[in-house]
Amino acid sequence: MKILAIGDLVSHGAVEKLKSDLPSLQKAENIDFTIVNAENVAEGRGITKKIFNELNQLNIDVFTMGNHTWGRKDIFELIDIPKLIVPANYSKGCPGHGYVVIEKNNKKICTINLIGRTNINDVMSNNPFEVADQIVSEVKADIYMVDFHAEATAEKLAMGYFLDGRITGLFGTHTHIPTADNRILPNGTGYITDLGMTGPSNSILGMDIKTALIRFVKSLPEKYKVAEGPVELNGAIFDIDDKTNKVKSVYRIHL
Repeated sequence: MKILAIGDLVSHGAVEKLKSDLPSLQKAENIDFTIVNAENVAEGRGITKKIFNELNQLNIDVFTMGNHTWGRKDIFELIDIPKLIVPANYSKGCPGHGYVVIEKNNKKICTINLIGRTNINDVMSNNPFEVADQIVSEVKADIYMVDFHAEATAEKLAMGYFLDGRITGLFGTHTHIPTADNRILPNGTGYITDLGMTGPSNSILGMDIKTALIRFVKSLPEKYKVAEGPVELNGAIFDIDDKTNKVKSVYRIHL
């Protein structure tokens, strides 16, 4: 079993990049299951119904979200779609579901979406460690994959060790910068701190460089806008042993 996880889609250029490159990538790598973080796909904030329908034409099994889940009102028309999940540690009053179990190749795959609480300004979220522990304890599956959408590398790594040996793989999203720490933790969980983004290469986290520099250099509240130009795809592949459901390797993808 090979599971492909793709980092935060930023802008419609990322959608076109997936249309262009995802099918050939899946074929070349013999991918069985694909997870895509789509919380930034609508010009950096949220997702629209139109964009979801475009992406849904591709071979994508699960869409995860993050701190921009509520960035577009269309989310409320999409929120009950099983394959679109939002952070599971949102308050109980929030709509949507935080995990989904999908059967593929005779394996039940549980994908869980969590959001961090360190430096991410998400007041709606509960303790992600407690919620993760509850889901993994109660939901029965062969394979467990976690998208931890968080700012702090320490918080992501802590979650990796907290769930080590209990889940199959954990990948971080949110920072838009890919990390080089893909590895297998001591008790067998595949791990990478951040997948990076799928978005404009010549940008500041997907945003227009000149606009972003105004905020940093002049300390003015300039409105962000998405950068134009070539788009790169970042992600990771978790190669899983079909007999043990343990990760054999985790390797990064950059296109």
